[in-house]
Amino acid sequence: MSEARTDTYQRITDTIVEALEAGTRPWMKPWSAQNIGGTFPRPVRSTGEPYRGINVLLLWIASAAHGFQFDRFMTYKQAQGLGGQVRKGEKGTTIVKYGTITRTVDNGRGEDEDREIPYLKGYTVFNVSQIEDLPGDYYQTPAILPEEQRIEGAELFIANTGANIRHEGDKACYIPATDLIRMPPFRAFENAEAYYATLFHETSHWCGAKSRLDRIKSTDMRTQDYAFEELVAEISACFLCSDLSITAKVRPESASYIAGWLKALKQDKRLIFKAASKAQAAADYLHSLQENRAAA
Repeated sequence: MSEARTDTYQRITDTIVEALEAGTRPWMKPWSAQNIGGTFPRPVRSTGEPYRGINVLLLWIASAAHGFQFDRFMTYKQAQGLGGQVRKGEKGTTIVKYGTITRTVDNGRGEDEDREIPYLKGYTVFNVSQIEDLPGDYYQTPAILPEEQRIEGAELFIANTGANIRHEGDKACYIPATDLIRMPPFRAFENAEAYYATLFHETSHWCGAKSRLDRIKSTDMRTQDYAFEELVAEISACFLCSDLSITAKVRPESASYIAGWLKALKQDKRLIFKAASKAQAAADYLHSLQENRAAA
């Protein structure tokens, strides 16, 4: 692994650790800002394509810290290509690009073979609010659907997963042994968005079952694997809330995991990348169920 790649992992992990030590969850922070309609959409590229995984977290952190009012980011060169110019003195946000390169290596038996070597490269992007003279449509904020339509969309999204959900008791949880999501009754929640934010969290656990993404390694709350699974589900739920314009809520019980997350992140500079990647995979899986149901 190159020094530059190691530095990128460490620099980004340090950003996440700093936010957690300050008492904020970086994947939750944007919703405390007075931004678009009280929620914050996924950041998108100059083309409108949504960012994914760790880059979503990094751009959310930047948006919350600087009060960006737009969801679109682009490189300096892309801005110039559109006729825009980054304002003097503006500082960009470092995000990463993943890829692979093919190299011929000795396989240990005196033979050469081609191997795909993964790489990670950092690069800088700017929010459109830092750029002048772009075409006018780049400065438009997305329209937010009325709350009733957003809740209807969330209800349909959950129904299309086909998850077995039972409303009983006073605790939200996923039970792998019975493949069951247990939720308190709707009336027990502060509001409808709090209910769906919690349900997205449990549905993210649900898709980690062995018959789906095979991600859940332990159900013992005392283990690091359990804490990691909670981190994945929390980030995944925030991705889903963003996609469906639902205001994400901090789950009170997740506060107990922060110390464990901090310890693990400090020990493994790649952990947040793994968590964000698995959270993205969970969100992708749940979105794929919507597509499958629509095609049926």
